[in-house]
Amino acid sequence: MPTGVALRDVREHLFGAAERVLLRDGPSALTSRAVTTEAGVAKGVLHRHFADFDAFLAELVLDRAGRVEGQAGLLRESAGTGTVAGHVGATLTELFSSVAVEIVALLTFRDGLRARLRTAGVTGSTGVTGSTGSTGPARIPVLTEATAMIAAYLAAERDLGRVAADADVDMLAFTLIGAGHLLFAGRDGTPPAAADVSRMVTTTLAAAVR
Repeated sequence: MPTGVALRDVREHLFGAAERVLLRDGPSALTSRAVTTEAGVAKGVLHRHFADFDAFLAELVLDRAGRVEGQAGLLRESAGTGTVAGHVGATLTELFSSVAVEIVALLTFRDGLRARLRTAGVTGSTGVTGSTGSTGPARIPVLTEATAMIAAYLAAERDLGRVAADADVDMLAFTLIGAGHLLFAGRDGTPPAAADVSRMVTTTLAAAVR
């Protein structure tokens, strides 16, 4: 997009460019110049819309976390259809094939971003409340929303009798997200085989799924 051309949605255009840089080159390559070059706009465009680069990244993280929350309703609506393991496996594959893994790496890489999110009350030592009212570990944007999404889906399946009545859906969700992250991380853009994802999900849910 040539410099000077008005953008219909500057934020989303820049967010999309940042995602592409993250997925292709990793968090160490994510700079304001890399983003604006990828987006095809002048460097000043980013700074006209965000206070600084960490403010831009914080908005990117929160936006992508919000998208996960938006997908939660669709997953809950699938309860009672197909198989529980199939829905969970597809959800994990979609999640970790996106920018989720790189966002976790980005949070580790950039102190300023973590500080900005802590100031906004997003990360830190504050626990998160799960679907059963339990308190979990410190909030990690995107992964926290994904954990809540899977816990809510498993709770819906539990209500339908397809998951055991005594199943701890919050802990199952934490386990699935953690295992999924390990399975997809550090693969240089090459996703694990579908059979490996299926085996991990099936094994994790074996004692709970009816």
